[in-house]
Amino acid sequence: MNEYILEIENLTKQFPGVRALENVSLKVKKGEIHSLCGENGAGKSTLTSVISGVYPKGEYTGKVFYKGKETNYHSVKDSEKEGLAIIHQELALSPYLSIYENIFLGHMQTKFGIINWNKYIAESSKYLKTVGLNEPPGTIVSKLGVGKQQLVEIARALSKKAELLILDEPTSSLNDDESEKLLQLMLEFKKQGITLVMISHKLNEVLKVADTVTVLRDGKSIRTFDVKGDKLTEEVIIKNMVGRDLTHRFPERKSSPGETVLEVKNWSVYHPEYHNIKVVDNVSFYLRKGEILAFCGPMGAGRTELMMSIYGNSYGYRSEGELHINGKPIMLSSAKSAIDSGLGYISEDRKSLGLILIQDVKTNISHSSLNKVSRFGIMDNHAEIKTAERYRKDLNIRTPSINQIVRNLSGGNQQKVVVSKTLSANPEIFIVDEPTRGIDVGAKTEIYGIMNDIIAAGKSVIMVSSELPEVIGMADRIYVMNEGKIKGELSKKEATPEKIMHMALVG
Repeated sequence: MNEYILEIENLTKQFPGVRALENVSLKVKKGEIHSLCGENGAGKSTLTSVISGVYPKGEYTGKVFYKGKETNYHSVKDSEKEGLAIIHQELALSPYLSIYENIFLGHMQTKFGIINWNKYIAESSKYLKTVGLNEPPGTIVSKLGVGKQQLVEIARALSKKAELLILDEPTSSLNDDESEKLLQLMLEFKKQGITLVMISHKLNEVLKVADTVTVLRDGKSIRTFDVKGDKLTEEVIIKNMVGRDLTHRFPERKSSPGETVLEVKNWSVYHPEYHNIKVVDNVSFYLRKGEILAFCGPMGAGRTELMMSIYGNSYGYRSEGELHINGKPIMLSSAKSAIDSGLGYISEDRKSLGLILIQDVKTNISHSSLNKVSRFGIMDNHAEIKTAERYRKDLNIRTPSINQIVRNLSGGNQQKVVVSKTLSANPEIFIVDEPTRGIDVGAKTEIYGIMNDIIAAGKSVIMVSSELPEVIGMADRIYVMNEGKIKGELSKKEATPEKIMHMALVG
C-alpha cells in the first residue's frame, strides 16, 4: 500500500515570460501536515493550483499522483470529487450571498428540485462554531471583515469532507488567538486521518504543527525536512528560502521622536449600517514626528475602523471627535482631503482597496500623485515612467517591467507597489494597516526597512498589526485596543506579548 497520498514528479509550469515552477518534485505522506515554505514568487501557490486543477492537465509538464493514481483534472470540481479541497489565499466568496450559502455553494443537494435551506443553515452553524466565527449564518459576506471572510472560506472547505486539505496562508488574516485555534483544529484533522498541505509565512506556526517542510526557491524544490528528525529551526528554513542568512528581521533604528504631529481626541465611529452601534468608542491618542506608533488587539477591536475614519472618513463610517494635524483642528471628508493634508493610507486589503489589479505597475504607482505626473490635466508619460522606475529600483519591486499587470505579481511585490503609490504622494504621516500580511520573511524585512527610511526622513508612521513580534520589534509606542476602546499604552521597553494580551483582554 502506497504511504504517500500525493506525489509530484518533475513539475514545470510557465506563464508568459516567467517560469513559475521548474522540475519540482515532492511527496506528501498520508495523515501528515506538510508545509510549503518559500518567498513570494517561489511558486508555492502555483504548485497548489496545479495540484487542485486550477491549471488543468496540458498547461504544465510533469506528473501529479493523488492516492497512487496520476491526475487528469480539468477543473477544481474534478479534484473536489476525489476528496481534495483547497483554500486559496485570495478569497473566493460571493460577497452578496449569505455565510451559509457561501459554505455550501456548488455542492448543495436538492429533493425534487427543492433546496432544504433550514438544513443548510443548521449545518453551517456547526461549521461556524468549529472555526470560531460567532456570526449569524444569514449574514451577508460583504458585511464581514477580511479576517472573518477567511474563516468562512475555511468552514466552506470543511463542509466538503476532504481527505487532502490544502491551506494557502490560512492564518494570514487572523489574530494570535484565532490562529492558535485554527492550528489546533488542523492537529485535530490530522488525528482524524486527514492530510494537510499548509503554505505559511508564519514559521513559528509551521514548526508548531508541521511534520514535514519542503522549501521552494525561484520555482524549484530546494529541500524537504523532517521537522523533528532534522531538529528544524526558523533560521534554517529562512536560509534555504532566501539563499542567505537574515540576521536582523527587524532592522535597527535609533528612535528620537519629536513634537506631536497628529492628535485625536474623544473620537467615536459608528457602524455604517447599524447607526446606533459604536465600533470605536471615545478614543484619544497622539503621534509624534519620527515615531512608529502601533495599534494592536484582537480582531474586531476597532483598529481598522479607527484608521479608516481618520483617513478622510471615506469608507462609510460616521465619526465624531477632534482631529488635529500639527496643532491645527481639521476636518477630513474624503481620501483626497486626507492626502492634501499630508496623510497616506495603506489598507489591510491591498487587492480590493489598495490596487487596481487589471492595470499595470506604472499606473498603480501614479494614482495618488497624478498632479505630479501631469500638466494642465494631461498626463506626462515621461514623468510617470520616471517615477515608476525610481520606485521599482528603490523598493526592489521584482517585475519584468513597470508595464506588468499588477495581479500577476507576487503578494510581496504587490505590497511594494501599494507602498510606492503612497510614497509618491509624499505624505508626512503614513497609516499602514497590516503592512506585511501574506508576504514572506524576505519581503517583510524589506518593508520594515522602508518604514525605517520613512522615519529617518522625519516622517511618522501609524502601524496596525496583528503580529505581536512585529509590533514589539518595530514600534516606539503601542496602543492596545479591544471592543472599540484603547485599553492601555506601552512603551517599547515595557512591551511583551503577555502584557499586550493581558491588557487587551483584562484592561
